[in-house]
Parts: sequence; C-alpha cells; structure tokens
Amino acid sequence: MQYRHLGPTGLNVSRLCLGCMSFGEATRGAHEWTLDETASRVIIRQALEAGINFFDTANAYSEGTSEEITGRALRDFANRDEIVLASKAFMPWRNAPNTGGLSRKALFAAVDDSLARLGMDYIDLYQIHRWDDATPIEETMEALHDIVKSGRVRYIGASSMSAWQFSKAQYTAQMHGWTKFISMQNQVNLIYREEEREMLPLCADMGVGVIPWSPLARGKLTRDWAETTARSETDAFQKILYTDTAAQDRKVVEAVATVAAAKGISRAHVAMAWLLQKPEITAPIIGVTKPAHLTDALGALDVKLSPEDIAAVEAPYVPHEVAGIQTPGTAKPPKLSLRRV
Repeated sequence: MQYRHLGPTGLNVSRLCLGCMSFGEATRGAHEWTLDETASRVIIRQALEAGINFFDTANAYSEGTSEEITGRALRDFANRDEIVLASKAFMPWRNAPNTGGLSRKALFAAVDDSLARLGMDYIDLYQIHRWDDATPIEETMEALHDIVKSGRVRYIGASSMSAWQFSKAQYTAQMHGWTKFISMQNQVNLIYREEEREMLPLCADMGVGVIPWSPLARGKLTRDWAETTARSETDAFQKILYTDTAAQDRKVVEAVATVAAAKGISRAHVAMAWLLQKPEITAPIIGVTKPAHLTDALGALDVKLSPEDIAAVEAPYVPHEVAGIQTPGTAKPPKLSLRRV
C-alpha cells in the first residue's frame, strides 16, 4: 500500500480510502443495496489486510447503522492509533428543529452521537457534509474549532460545495485563529470533471488534500453502458447526477473500455488510475460491495497511464451542470430519519 500525508498535516493515509456508505441495515435510510454487518466485516477486514488505514462514513448513512457497523469492525480488527476514521455531519436526524445543519448546537449534538455509535473516543477527520445557508460560517467554524480543542476530533474537512464557499470558510478560520479544513471531499471522476475548473486548483493552492467520492461514477465507468446492477437500479442519487448527460457520458465510458482492452486491464483500473495520477488527489473514496471490487481498486495502484491514454479517455468529455452540491438559494437539506443514540 502507498501512503500520503493528508493535506498540510503529518497524518498518513492510504492512497485508497474505504467508503463505508456501502455498510448498513438495508431497511434503514435511503439505500436498499447496503451490506449487512456480516458481509461488511469481510470487506473491512480485507481492506485492513491490504494496508488501507483510511475509512470514511457519515452520521446519515443508513440511519447511523454504517457508523455502528464500521466502529465495531475497526475496534475488533485494528489498532486505533494506526487507522484514520472519518465521519460527517449536516443531514438532519429527525424532522424537527435543530436536528441537522451546521449550527453550534447541531454540531455538538451530532459529534457526540457519532462517537457513541462508533464506540470511540475521537474521530480523526470530522467533515461538514454540505454547506449550510442557514448558519453563519463564523458560527460553524468556531464550533468546529471548539470541537477539535475538546479532543473529540483531530482534524476537520469539508465536502461538496462551491469553491467560493470553501475559500470563505478557510479565510474565516484563518482570520480568527480557528482550525482550518485540511481536506475536501468532492465528486471527481471521468464523467464529472467540473471540479477541475476551480475547486481542485484552489485545494492545490491551499495545500488541502482531496478525497473524491464516486471515483468510478457509481460503477458506470466499470461496465457496459446498458448493464445494470442492484445498486444502479435503486440508487436515486445516481439518476440525479448522470441522467442529463447520458449520451456524452456514454462516449467517455466507451473510451475507457477501449483503453482498458488495449492494455489488457479492467476498466476500473483505467478510471481509478486516471484519478490517482492527478497531482491534487490524495485518496479516492472507494465504494465496495464485493471483495472483487476492492481487489480491482487495489490493482489500479500499479497502473500507469501514458499521456496518450489520458488524452483518449478525456477527449469525449463535455461540460456538465454542477451536481452533487447544495447551492445557494436551493431547498434546505433533505429530511432523513437518523436514529439518535
């Protein structure tokens, strides 16, 4: 396994991060395709044995059961001081005031709830899941700073927002001497490259680590265009992300298949290697529902794409509408049911 420092810190993380949204009770929350605890533990153990030390979950995943399953497995299989555990807050846990968002009150409640579900004393990387229009950024950044100083969190990160919002948050923290974000978790893959315009250059300039979600576009980059899976059939978020650009995205998928066939490797290897060769990227977050998925992702660490390969898979891309972030003026966060401990 290869390791890198995350952002401007001395924190060492594996070049692949295991995304734990795949783990949780299927009858809880928005994802019918998640793995139960027995199947989840097999994959978590496999990841640890492969040298992966970076795990990402969130309080909203499967109504908190992802945190519970992930926490139990890591406590059983790993040394706490060797692993880097990330979680997130923002989504509401009940349809009631103050149960979600990024207010001081909500963040203090959310971090305590996550720690209880994880069964741990601290979270290594605590991330805001989205931007909160309803809360002043000064309130959010001071609350996060105080949570870090309390010892409950070691570092803070952010996820999917506009570059101007991320910049505002960082400079607000800097002006007040508060803790700054060390990472950005955003959507970057071969069929969604809009982050290359502003967010990736901003992160490079600030020395912020980038840990992209959906590096394989929810599997679309790994199979024939018409092929479906249980997840693709039930994942409503996927339809929001990729439906409007399907015709052009298909050309990207076909280009990946052509390069993979010529090199005698899997499509997943090509798509992941493209991401790993981008200098801004620290550790893509891989979603795994089968042991073979993890094996495929690990194989990409040894793949080197030529400039010609990269040009071939990038050529069909066309600009996309911004997707996967909550932009100013949009509705409040979706109402999710998240069990409090």
